[in-house]
Amino acid sequence: MDPVTLTTDRLLLRTVGPADTEAVYRAAQDPGIQRWTVVPSPYRHEDASRFTEELVPDGWSRGSMFTFGVFLADGRPGGGNLAGMLGLTRHSPGMAEVGFWAAGDHRGRGYVTEATLAACRWIFTEVGVDRVEWRAEVGNHPSRAVAERAGFTIEGTLRCGLDNKGVRRDCWVGSLLPCDLGLPSTAPYLPAPRA
Repeated sequence: MDPVTLTTDRLLLRTVGPADTEAVYRAAQDPGIQRWTVVPSPYRHEDASRFTEELVPDGWSRGSMFTFGVFLADGRPGGGNLAGMLGLTRHSPGMAEVGFWAAGDHRGRGYVTEATLAACRWIFTEVGVDRVEWRAEVGNHPSRAVAERAGFTIEGTLRCGLDNKGVRRDCWVGSLLPCDLGLPSTAPYLPAPRA
C-alpha cells in the first residue's frame, strides 16, 4: 500500500522519512515516551534512522503497519512541527491496534485525540478494519485519556497483557468500532445481550 496523507482542521498526518529523522530523535528523548512506549531506551540516533528509513516504509509497503507523523498544519510544505506519532498495526483481518505518543511541548492540546479519530476513520473506511484496539500499561493515564476522548470503550485490564522492553506488564484495553463513529462495518456485528 502506498502511504496516505490525512488532514484535520489543525493537523497534517503523513508518513515520516529520512528528512524527519532528527525531529523524531529529538521528540523521543522525552522520558515519558521512553517509559510508556516500546521505543528503545536510551533512544539513539540510529534508532530514529531505522524507524524513518526502514520500519515505517516497510510497514506501509506490506500493509501491516500504517505510521503517521502528526504535524501541525501551519501551511508549510509537509506540515510544521512534529506534534506526535501514531501507528495502526494490523494484527488480523478486520482488526488493528493503535499506538501513539505526543511530543512533550505539544501535550494537552488534543492533537493526538484529533489524529487518532482521523486515522481510525481512514482505516475503517479505506482499509476495511472493523475494530481498532488500544492498549496501554496500567498507570499510563494520559494515553487512557486520549483513548476515552476519542470514543474508545475501555473493556478491562489484561494481566501480563503487554511487553515493554522485556518486562511483561498489565495493561488496559479498549476498542473503537466503526459504529462508534457513525460508520458502517464491513461485516454485520451482533453484540452480546446486556445482562
